Amino acid sequence: METRELRYFVAVAEELHFGRAAERLGMAQPPLSRAIGKLERHLGAVLLERSSRAVTLTEAGAVLLREARAALDAMEAAERRTRRAAPAAPGQAGVVLATKAGASSEFLAKLLDAYAAEPGAVTVDLLLCGIGEQEQLLRDGRADVALLHRPFDATAGFDTEEVSTEGQIAILPAWHDLAGRSGVHLAEVSALPGLPMPRWPRADGTYPDGTGPEVHDHTQLLQLVALGRAVMIAPDSCRAQLGSDLAAVPVLDAPSVTTVIAWPPQSRSVAVAGLVRTAARL
Repeated sequence: METRELRYFVAVAEELHFGRAAERLGMAQPPLSRAIGKLERHLGAVLLERSSRAVTLTEAGAVLLREARAALDAMEAAERRTRRAAPAAPGQAGVVLATKAGASSEFLAKLLDAYAAEPGAVTVDLLLCGIGEQEQLLRDGRADVALLHRPFDATAGFDTEEVSTEGQIAILPAWHDLAGRSGVHLAEVSALPGLPMPRWPRADGTYPDGTGPEVHDHTQLLQLVALGRAVMIAPDSCRAQLGSDLAAVPVLDAPSVTTVIAWPPQSRSVAVAGLVRTAARL
């Protein structure tokens, strides 16, 4: 199969309409239809069921859609990493580290300082991202290495090194009745009247149903908590970011959060290896 064929098929499979797919690809519809027919003959499988009313994926088509997306992502990642490894000035290639904005701040500062002091250290460019975005940045090649947080971030397919494990806290307005407690339980936090749990966006950008506010970053959420509009559960290390208008109470039955540094298993980057060694030592 050719990359071009995979791109054509993914466009049709996502649009489920040959006309819209052709417009998206910037081509005429007849050659697109011929290309998909050629791909089906090559594979010996019907990928799309066509009728006068609709286009639907067959079981074989659904398999190819998953595999084609992964293959195209891998090719884009290879291109990005190769370009970064060949800078204008020889020997000056840097490394891109993806991390969730506001997370692991203390560890990140120590890591960057310690790595910068290593012989042969290169520039570390930070990609500060939203909830769960580090994983995709690492998979598609926009990042060389990432800080991920289990159990919230998926680490399947990456090599990882654990760097810390911590409990979780409930972040409340400083004036709240629970603010002086030595500990609370998840059920208590999730049932607080007037302080709903926030709703984070899914991978497709939509939000789950619920009464809590729609949020997209920690800074926004901390402000909502301070205003008495929400409650937040976060790793214990987030205490360092809290002002006097917020209180942190340990959540006794919340799962521990393990921070890992992750990188693609096929990586042979000396800079990535150095950064990982420094993280492991810290």
